[in-house]
Amino acid sequence: MTPHQSAKANAASLLLPTTVYSDQRDFPMRVRISLKLLLLVFTVVVVCTTLSYWSNCGVQQQHPPCGPPATHERTGVDLLEDGDDDMPQETRDENEIDCAINDEYTVPCKQDKGEVYVPFSFLRKYFEVYGKVVKHGSNGERFEWQHSYSKVYYPRQKYDPSKVFLWFENYNVEVRDRVKCISGSEGVPVSTQWDTRGHFYPIQIAQFGLSHFSKNLTDSPPTIVVLEDGEATQRADWQTGMGIRKVYDNVAESVVLEFKTEGENKETLSIDEGIEEVTLNCDLLFTNGSLTVVLNTATDPNTIYRIHYIASDSLIAIKDGNIFYGIGTSNQWKTLTRDLTIDLHKGWLQMKKGSAKPRNLRVYALELRGHGRIDNVSLSSSAHLAHFFAAANWLVNHQDDSGGWPNMVTRKLSNGMLELSPGWYSAMAQGQAMSLLTRAFKVTNDLHYLESALKAIQLFNVRSEHRGILTTFLGKYVWYEEYPTLPSSFVLNGFVYALFGLYDVQQSGSTHQLCREAGRLFQEGLVSLKKMLPLFDTGSGSVYDLRHFSLGTVPPNVARWDYHSTHVNQLLFLLTIHPDPTLKSVADRWAGYMKGKRAPHN
Repeated sequence: MTPHQSAKANAASLLLPTTVYSDQRDFPMRVRISLKLLLLVFTVVVVCTTLSYWSNCGVQQQHPPCGPPATHERTGVDLLEDGDDDMPQETRDENEIDCAINDEYTVPCKQDKGEVYVPFSFLRKYFEVYGKVVKHGSNGERFEWQHSYSKVYYPRQKYDPSKVFLWFENYNVEVRDRVKCISGSEGVPVSTQWDTRGHFYPIQIAQFGLSHFSKNLTDSPPTIVVLEDGEATQRADWQTGMGIRKVYDNVAESVVLEFKTEGENKETLSIDEGIEEVTLNCDLLFTNGSLTVVLNTATDPNTIYRIHYIASDSLIAIKDGNIFYGIGTSNQWKTLTRDLTIDLHKGWLQMKKGSAKPRNLRVYALELRGHGRIDNVSLSSSAHLAHFFAAANWLVNHQDDSGGWPNMVTRKLSNGMLELSPGWYSAMAQGQAMSLLTRAFKVTNDLHYLESALKAIQLFNVRSEHRGILTTFLGKYVWYEEYPTLPSSFVLNGFVYALFGLYDVQQSGSTHQLCREAGRLFQEGLVSLKKMLPLFDTGSGSVYDLRHFSLGTVPPNVARWDYHSTHVNQLLFLLTIHPDPTLKSVADRWAGYMKGKRAPHN
């Protein structure tokens, strides 16, 4: 009998009557005695229960498991969720056993035939591993264990500066949480990284353009539905209040539609069955007009969503459930290309954070208000080249006299021990911009793009302390800084992206002396990379940068798996243009780390 059971038995025996009184005069005394007995019983039960509870808790201390919970997105059903290891002691069966972890805390485990089974919910946090139960053909379900949540992309062919940029056909920059919206006036992402108000982040813009350039080469050709070209209307009908007419425009050199409405009146282009292609393309000239796209979903046709494109310099605004994007106030013709799904979702996040975003959208009307002109209205399944050129044009138009694209936000690293004031340049931005601009030149033969790429090389010869991007390691090996801090931080992935940009310019076909300069900078960077790569190796992963060396007072900044896989991917693609045993051995070893392999110990 346990102490808890013994206490309950003793309490029960105290409740049994030991004397039977027949004299009613003794009743008050009996009441007093019973009350005392009840009080004594209650005290004994409470004490015993408390002792039993604390004896159990003493066996199973509830310290939090080591290692943070995973924050990346995963699909499938996790085998165990947080809290599954909080099983009460009294419900355990004979196969359960406590596992003492480093003499610091315990978790409930199971033993069977000499084996001990530890809950995966604990292993997931403790070792930062990942697993899920998935359907496995006709064999039912199986549990899939992954040491890393990220993926290695192996090159299918030699890297070509005129083709897909690395593995960027897999990137969807605009859906990232750190993208506030796509600017209506510029057509490029607005970032909230380091500043929630929103700013133009050159790296993000270059990646946006490079991903769409790559998708244009790998995706199927888009489906295009023409609605109105000024000459004819297709797949739709105008419900007009006679505020619209066809006119010849001298700038557009074609017949266009001119609209002019008053107050709440509007001209509506109605699409009876709705169209599932949700990338809008049109040419606009606003005096003080607006274009509204009306959407619904096939599953919920009665719920209406409206996105308004207005003559304004504002980014994005929400009012009464409506989403507004400013497309600028210039009184000139403008080509507007909008991914309506992205535009709706970015507004939706501001209206109803946490709620499910509408899916499977379709367009069933366009509305025109105010005064303006419109032409070449179509809906398509994608418009990758338009997004690519929006990014390329932004880079040409916003490059400064130093040849760079300044970041106008404060950047703090290592808890503020390293800081960059607004106006800093980034080697990663320079490199990825050059990769984008050389591709724009290859497609168009427009020298403006090549000249911008060549101009971007200037900052590679300006040291960090002079607002450039160049530093050296131990005064010997050159390094192109993604974050040109003082002291230097030596970020690995940003440095390698800069190398690809230099290579792309070198291979552009130009005989300009700056192309030869790009080749020299590329070769010097390769020497540094091969000499310094071992410094980034932890034996089980890689580090993001060398701040622990520069500062000397902080621990290594271990690269999370998506950054580690980026390191591996970069080396694999670099090997296709520069085969080298050092690079290959590191790439193979680092890929092995993602499968749980470790460097040998002594």
